[in-house]
Amino acid sequence: MTTITDIARASVDRHEMFDDGCVVLAMVSGGADSVALLRLLAAGELRQVAALSVLHVNHGLRGSESDADEAWVRELCARLGVECTVVRHDVSGYADAEGLNLEDAGRRIRYRFAESELDARCDAFGAPRTAGRIAVAHTADDRIETFLARLVSGAGKGGLSSIAPVRGRVVRPLIDARRTDVTGYLASLGQEWREDATNADTSRERSWVRHELLPVIEERDPGFARSALRTMTVLADEDALLAEMADAFARDFTRVEHGVLVIDRAPVQTLSRPMARRTVRAAVLAAFPEASRLEFEHSEALVDGIGDPGFARDLPFGLRAEVEYDTLRISRKDSDVPVLVPGLLHCPDRLDLGPAGTLECTQGEAGAHVTGPDQVSIDADAVVWPLVVDVPLEGDRMRPLGMWGTKKVSDILVDAKVPRRLRQATPVVRSAGEIVWLAGVRPADQCRVTPETRRVADIVWRRPSSGSDGPTA
Repeated sequence: MTTITDIARASVDRHEMFDDGCVVLAMVSGGADSVALLRLLAAGELRQVAALSVLHVNHGLRGSESDADEAWVRELCARLGVECTVVRHDVSGYADAEGLNLEDAGRRIRYRFAESELDARCDAFGAPRTAGRIAVAHTADDRIETFLARLVSGAGKGGLSSIAPVRGRVVRPLIDARRTDVTGYLASLGQEWREDATNADTSRERSWVRHELLPVIEERDPGFARSALRTMTVLADEDALLAEMADAFARDFTRVEHGVLVIDRAPVQTLSRPMARRTVRAAVLAAFPEASRLEFEHSEALVDGIGDPGFARDLPFGLRAEVEYDTLRISRKDSDVPVLVPGLLHCPDRLDLGPAGTLECTQGEAGAHVTGPDQVSIDADAVVWPLVVDVPLEGDRMRPLGMWGTKKVSDILVDAKVPRRLRQATPVVRSAGEIVWLAGVRPADQCRVTPETRRVADIVWRRPSSGSDGPTA
C-alpha cells in the first residue's frame, strides 16, 4: 500500500527538493495539509535536514479565530520541538492599499516574510542562503483546483500547468498527494488540525471550485483528477521548454541600459507571434520583476507595438513603452528625463552640464584636429569667446560641415535618430548666435579647421557615466 510518506519521498527525490544539510522553513497555517507536512519533516520522513523551523503568518482576518490558530500552531511546534516564528500583518489593509484581492495579498505577504525569515535562519546557522528551502503544503488537489480556476478565468499554457513542484527556494513535497492521503495520515497519528471556516465560503472562487465545480466533474468522470494531473505535467514540461527558448531570445534581442529595457525590433519581428509574445514578456519580467502579473492583453499590445513606428503606451506597474527608431523602450514612468544645464565655455575650460555630462575645451595643435561624434576641432579665431552652450531651440538652423546651405536642427536630429526625450540633453554650442557644433551629431561648416587655421580649439563632450544614454550620431 502506497502511503503519503512514499508519495512525498518520491516527489522530493524526483524534483531534488532537499539537498543534504539544507535549512528548511515550513509554512504552517494549522490546516490539515501544512500540519501533515510539518509532521513528516519533524519525523525526518522525507530527508534529514540540517535545520527545521516554522513560520506562521497571522493575517488578522478572522479575529479571535486567527489568534486561536496562532496559539495552536505555537503549541504544536513546542510539542514537536520545532522553533516557531509568528508574524502578524494587516493583510486586509495591505490589499486595499495595493488594490489586490485578499487571497493574492495574503500570498504575497506570506512569501515576503518567508524569504526574509529563511535568510535569517541560513545566516544564523552559517549556511549559504542558496541552501535554504521554503516548504509549503500544496497538494495534488490544490493543483487541480488551480487548474480549473485558471481555465475558468482564462490562462495560457504556463498558467494551466498550475502549481510548480519547485520554484526558486520554494518546494512542495506533498504536490503529488491527494487530500484524502493527508487526512488519512493525520488520522493514523491521532493528529488534529484547524479548519478555516472561510474555506467553505463558495462566494470565493477557490472554495466554489473545490465544493461545487470539482465534485460535479468527478461525478461525471471519476478519473478526471488523474487525467488532469497528467495534462498539467505535459503542459508544464512544454511550457518550460518554450520558456527556455524565450529566455534565450530575450538575451539575444534585448538589453537593459541604465534601467531602461531596450528591445531590438527587427529580430523580434522574425519570431512567430507566440514566441515573440513570450520573448517580450520574459524580457519585461527580467527587467521589471514587479510586473509579474502583466496581463495577456499587454503582452499582445507590445508585440503589436514592435511593428508600429509610432507606438507608445502606458502599462501597469508604472511602466511606459515607446518605439524609438529601431527599438522598443520600456521604462518606469517616473524615470528622470535628463535636461542640460546651460553655461558659457571658455578655452581652456571644463563646463558642467548637469545631467547632460560635461564639455571640455583645450588648446589644440595647428594642423591637427580631433574627429568623432563626441569631439570636434574648431578654428578658435573663427568664433567669439566665450561660447554659449544650451539646448536645441524652436526654429534653430545650422550649416552642417560640407554643406553650402542651412538645415533645420530638428531635421538633423531626426536624421541622426536622436530620441525626442534626449534632445533637451543634447549640447548646442553657439558663437554670436550661430551654431558651432551640435554635440554628438554634426559640427558646423563655418568654423572648420583649414590649412590656414592658426589656433585650434578641441571640444569634447563627456556624457554622464551614471545614467544618461545620450544621443548618438
